[in-house]
Amino acid sequence: MKLSCLQENLSKGLGIVGRAVATKTTLPITQNVLLKTDESRLKLSATNLEMAISCWVGAKIDDEGAITIPARLLTDFTNSLPNELITMKLSRNALDLTCNSFKANVKGLSADDFPPIPDVADGIVTRIEAEVLREAIAKTGFAAATDESRPVLTGVNLEFEGNKLVLASADGFRLSIYEASALDAVSSKISVIVKARTLNELGRFLADEEEPVEIVVNQQKSQVMFKLKNIVMVSQTIQGAFPNYGQLIPKSYDTRVVIDREQFLRATKMASIFSRDGGGIVRLMLTPGEEGKPGTIIVSAKADEIGDNEGTISALIDGAASKIAFNAKYLAEVLNVMGPQNQIALEISNPSSPGVIRPAGADMKFTHVVMPMFVQW
Repeated sequence: MKLSCLQENLSKGLGIVGRAVATKTTLPITQNVLLKTDESRLKLSATNLEMAISCWVGAKIDDEGAITIPARLLTDFTNSLPNELITMKLSRNALDLTCNSFKANVKGLSADDFPPIPDVADGIVTRIEAEVLREAIAKTGFAAATDESRPVLTGVNLEFEGNKLVLASADGFRLSIYEASALDAVSSKISVIVKARTLNELGRFLADEEEPVEIVVNQQKSQVMFKLKNIVMVSQTIQGAFPNYGQLIPKSYDTRVVIDREQFLRATKMASIFSRDGGGIVRLMLTPGEEGKPGTIIVSAKADEIGDNEGTISALIDGAASKIAFNAKYLAEVLNVMGPQNQIALEISNPSSPGVIRPAGADMKFTHVVMPMFVQW
C-alpha cells in the first residue's frame, strides 16, 4: 500500500471513526483503525463490536493495500502534523508516514484479523433529510436511560410506518417523542431499538451533512445502517420490547401555560443552583391573569441549609391556578433542546400527574412527558 492525502482530511476522518474505537476490550485489534485503499479513496474503519463506523478520505492511491494501526497513536500523531501532504507506505506490518520534515514508523496488525464490518444490504430502506434526523436525535437521545439494568431504555425506539419515522426514548421518569417525515415510504411497519449513545454520535456527523441519510434495517432487525455521503455507521440493535409509550401521554389537562422558552430556561437554571442541596427539585406556581391579562408562573427552589430563590415570569395561562414540582435537571434539559423554539406549552392536571411539554402552536412533532416530584407545599 502506498498513498498520499492531506493532513486535514486524514485528521478529520480519524476523528470520525475514532468514535467507534473500543476503549475497554478483550480483543486488542478493536483499539486499532483499519486503513484500506478503496478505488481512488482511503477507507478508514473502526468498531467496538456494537457499533462500526467507516469514513472515506480523498487520496492519491499508488499501490493498493490494507493494515490496522493503533487508533489513538495514529490520531495523536496526525493531529500534530502540519496541514500538508502526508505520504503513507506499507512496510510489512508497519506503516511509514512522511509529512514535510516529519517521519514515523508505526507498527500495526494484519487487516485480515480485523473484525468484518457488517454490510446491511437487504431489509427496510428509507431516506430522511439530514437536518430532520439530527433534530429528531437531539430531541430524544438525551432522555434515554444510562442505567443498564433495563437495556431497552438505554436506546431510542425507531418506528417506521409509511413516510413516518417516530423516535421515542424513556428512562422511567421522562419520555420524549419526535415524529419526523421520511422521503421514502417503507414497505411495512417496523420498529427497532438503537443505543442512544450510537444515535448521539450520528447526530455529531449530521451537523455538516447536506444530502439525505439512507437508513437500512436488516430483515432480522438485528442491525441498522445509516449511510451519509462519506460516512457509514452500522449499529447492533437492542433486543426486547420497548414500552407502549402511547398510553403514558396524558389525554387531557386542567391547566395549559404558554411561556417564553428562554425566560423559563433561565429561571429554571437559577433555581437549580439552590435545588442542588434540596433534592434537585424546582417548584412551579401557576396563577392565571384576570380579565384576559397575562398570568404568572413563579419558578422557585429552596434548601434548608442554603436558602431559597424565586423568579416570576409572565405567561398565558388557560385553566385553573395550579402548582407542580419537577426535577430541575430534567426540566432544564428539555427546555434546552427545544431551541430555537420561542414559545413552549406546559400542560398539567394536578401536582401528582405527569406534565406535558411541547411547542406552542401547530407544531406537534415533539412531545415530552415528565413525572412530577412530590413535595411539601
